[in-house]
Amino acid sequence: MVTVYEEVFHWDAYLKYGTRQFFKKKEYIYQQGCNGEGFYYLHKGLVRIITETASGKENMLNIVIPNQLLGVQSLDQKIHFTTAIAVKDSVVYHFSASEFKKLMIAHPELFKLFSKSVIHKMKILLDRINLNALTSEQKLALLIHNICDEFKNYQIPINQQDLACCTGLTRITVYKVLRQWQEAGIVEIQNRKYYIKKPDFLRNLVG
Repeated sequence: MVTVYEEVFHWDAYLKYGTRQFFKKKEYIYQQGCNGEGFYYLHKGLVRIITETASGKENMLNIVIPNQLLGVQSLDQKIHFTTAIAVKDSVVYHFSASEFKKLMIAHPELFKLFSKSVIHKMKILLDRINLNALTSEQKLALLIHNICDEFKNYQIPINQQDLACCTGLTRITVYKVLRQWQEAGIVEIQNRKYYIKKPDFLRNLVG
């Protein structure tokens, strides 16, 4: 399985430019309203991207899976407009703005990677603006469809608890929706792994 980024670049050669960091489950990687100073690469784990409204209400925007970037919107060293929280124990590499400049000089071909990443994150942000207006089934469909799109594969690499954490739904609700989809032949469950048999159903469900 590869992500859209891995298809073009292999990150192992570039990790030496970053600083390895460890984050425990539920720990903040960066927070909305704080100044950004570079970007992050998720090596292991799972990260949830959220935003908070003026009233303090939390909205889930995206899930970040290994071999993806996060926080790239704040490379200009301005404030973060989202918060990144580790869903499980995670290992990330932080690339400071100054190291980013060195990286671009040494590897100018990476410009395409960052351009793709920023465009992709903006698209996800637009998709999530009306997330709270969706039903539980639509929220789950939107998240899974995004994961399938990232991996270019229809096997879901995360469990029910992860799906619950990333959508804000209860584990019981996630279980019920997946069970319904299994009975309808939309999802196949084998050894606690989920295989999407009808991806067009998910796509149509979220419009």
